[in-house]
Amino acid sequence: MTANSRCSAAEPPGLETQRREIESLLRECELRAGDSWYVVEHRWFEQWKEFVESGDQNSSSFPGQIDNTELFEDLDSYHLKERLVENEDFVLVPAEAWHKLLAWYGMVESHPPLERKVVDLPSTLKVEVYPVEVFLCLHSNMENVITTQFSRTDNIREFVLPAGSECRLWMKSSDSNCERLRNIHMSVLDACLSSGMTVIMETRNADGTWPSSRPQIMNSVEEQDSYRGQPGVCGLTNLGNTCFMNSALQCLSNTPPLTEYFLQSSYLEELNFTNPLGMKGEIAEAYADVIKQMWSGRHYSVVPRVFKTKVGHFASQFLGYQQHDSQELLSFLLDGLHEDLNRVKNKEYIELRDADGRPDQEVAEEAWRNHRRRNDSVIVDTFHGLFKSTLVCPECRKVSVTFDPFCYLSIPLPVSKERVMEVFFVSLDPYAKPVQHRVVVPKAGKVSDLCSALSDMTSVPPTQMVVADVFNHRFYKIYNADESLSCILDRDDIFVYELSVQEEQQEEQVLLALYLRERSHYRDYGSGSSSYGTSLFGHPLLLGVPRSSCSQEALYNLFLQRLATENTSPCGDTSKTTDTDTSSEPPAEQPPQACETTEEEKEEDKQEEACSPSPPPNEQPAKRRACRKRRKSLFTIQAVNSNGTTERGMGEGGTQPYVAIDWDPEMKKRFYNENEAEKYIKHASMEVPQQQTTVQLQECIELFTTVETLEEENPWYCPVCKKHQLATKKLDLWSLPEVLIIHLKRFSYTKFTREKLDSIVDFPLRDLDFSGCLLRKSLSNGEPPSRYDLIAVSNHYGGLRDGHYTSYAKNKDNGQWYYFDDSKVTYAREDQIVVSIMHTTDTELLGQCPVGLLKSRYLSINL
Repeated sequence: MTANSRCSAAEPPGLETQRREIESLLRECELRAGDSWYVVEHRWFEQWKEFVESGDQNSSSFPGQIDNTELFEDLDSYHLKERLVENEDFVLVPAEAWHKLLAWYGMVESHPPLERKVVDLPSTLKVEVYPVEVFLCLHSNMENVITTQFSRTDNIREFVLPAGSECRLWMKSSDSNCERLRNIHMSVLDACLSSGMTVIMETRNADGTWPSSRPQIMNSVEEQDSYRGQPGVCGLTNLGNTCFMNSALQCLSNTPPLTEYFLQSSYLEELNFTNPLGMKGEIAEAYADVIKQMWSGRHYSVVPRVFKTKVGHFASQFLGYQQHDSQELLSFLLDGLHEDLNRVKNKEYIELRDADGRPDQEVAEEAWRNHRRRNDSVIVDTFHGLFKSTLVCPECRKVSVTFDPFCYLSIPLPVSKERVMEVFFVSLDPYAKPVQHRVVVPKAGKVSDLCSALSDMTSVPPTQMVVADVFNHRFYKIYNADESLSCILDRDDIFVYELSVQEEQQEEQVLLALYLRERSHYRDYGSGSSSYGTSLFGHPLLLGVPRSSCSQEALYNLFLQRLATENTSPCGDTSKTTDTDTSSEPPAEQPPQACETTEEEKEEDKQEEACSPSPPPNEQPAKRRACRKRRKSLFTIQAVNSNGTTERGMGEGGTQPYVAIDWDPEMKKRFYNENEAEKYIKHASMEVPQQQTTVQLQECIELFTTVETLEEENPWYCPVCKKHQLATKKLDLWSLPEVLIIHLKRFSYTKFTREKLDSIVDFPLRDLDFSGCLLRKSLSNGEPPSRYDLIAVSNHYGGLRDGHYTSYAKNKDNGQWYYFDDSKVTYAREDQIVVSIMHTTDTELLGQCPVGLLKSRYLSINL
């Protein structure tokens, strides 16, 4: 299919037929390995759905040509943006539906169709939106690199090995490491190839040797053999979005009791190959291999490829190369290591008993004994503690007390009930530039609350405001006052427009959406129309217009007044003028010979004078008409659809009218200062730095032990009432482990919202004391039961959908702190750790971040 054929569109069937055909295909088409599906920009598809559901061929929501511009990094390479989200950034449609849409609407010229294959991955079928993009080169000519895309189910032989020659492939995942691809019959997925890797092909020399065996060998294992460094100070190669795994591994690697256990090979005697809950010892062995390499002192970076493959094999959620949460990986890994190293070969059934009034000490010891009868491993020895859980029935007041083991603490953060929004206020005053404001609104509020907050800053009544999402010079959405603020994202460009006050006669006002368009120099004959092509520019406007003033002439005068700033200066208009010009641009040029008249016009003036009852003495009809003609030559008015692309007759379309004023390019250049019109002013509220909430870690722990009521989805069965109850629940800490992992829950979930909490959590590097919230007050060995020192931090920088994990850790041998960023390792100071974690206001700490704390001399934390 050529570019031209993609851009043209056939006559489509009726809207109901379109809707029925596409919906049927979306509903009935199943994923089948090898089938093609297509990526379509979400906003365009939603616009199409709105168009066909309106049932009106002239609907204002006509979507125009398929436009995937927002999905590309740039329009030169047409490379997809990273981390696009399905049903938020794009939708997937089956091939038959795509070809129908393409035939009906065409596609923006030169845009490539985004065809993607359905791949059969272990335990799932999915459309592969992001194929693996690798670089291919010859060992003899590594400067000549070819970029190629492969499906994860493709065979390695797809790399086109030349016939008749003996070849082998090397996988280069970083500047410092190459690995041999020994099995060329395996899939791209099984070989753990990921985007950005380089595959080097070498052919055997005539003398029987391989190029890589000569002195100028590639950076490989041989080069690392001579490296000698501090054991444990070793990076981990990013295999493709595996920074979450690397961060978690670095934290565990720098946990002394666990690392000593593996370095001393104690695990070999405790591998449990028969545990049905385990992984046949494979996870423990793969983890041991990584730890031994990292602590050998012979590598400055290790490639954890085998470990990654094993994790994906036993936990399908970690297959492929999507970003994940480091806490999720850490939880899986500790559980897997525990089951692979469980000293209990045959788990007996143990019936759990309620406290029934017995002393806490007795019930806690019984619970711990029962736990150790089924679970006995180095993980339990090092990381497990004990909760006290108290449930109270709201009806019969039955109290149930149990003691439950835990491997980490999931600590909540205080949730704010307010939200900060940044909006642009557009005044009625045509000389006033838009003003950017920062307002505080209720998180669960409505659009009317946003208007009220802005009213306090502008003194404009909320009833005279209308809120809109402006995107690409057009209105993406115009909000009603009672709509929820949760539908407005922080990244949206929100404009609030001041409307004029209604007159006393209570004449009905029409909310008019106004677009600015520039006509092209040529007529758009290719579309079957003799009209000019147009392109949108500038900020659109919303105006309240009396219904009686919706004629062409009245609207022209209104728009002329609304645009009559120092940036738009038509001759002879009735706009305001100022004594001083604050614009740095040169003044707009006056139309040449704007008031000259021809002999024919003079004759018309005489006739007009004869018909005029009593013209003002100083106003000649010729001058009036000439000025009218001059004004009309600045722009014309055209009713359009909501996208500003399709022209309609005045009065046609939906409930929300849209009009465009079309500027001739020459007139726009002479009378419209676009650079000045795009400027805006920052309100004083924007100058006040946003204060991030700071909470103490102890406050979060106290919040963790606060009484809460169970949710309806998770009730408790009361043995007295014989029914499920929404009981109150309280968790208390009974005993703490040698290594305490704290997980800060930065995601707040409700039925309607999902948000990340960016509060700064203040924590000590030493002597974190839990004695105030620990129920068990005495230990048999007399050691302090509750003091911890920091040894490792796993942190995430970025947003909800993307970002990067790094870690800080304290080496167990030399006591030095280091910063681990995948394969890169650098020295770190303690004050550096505090600043990086506590004061990164320009970054976001994503969701669930594991925090590890070690008792007495060890402690680790992850924010």
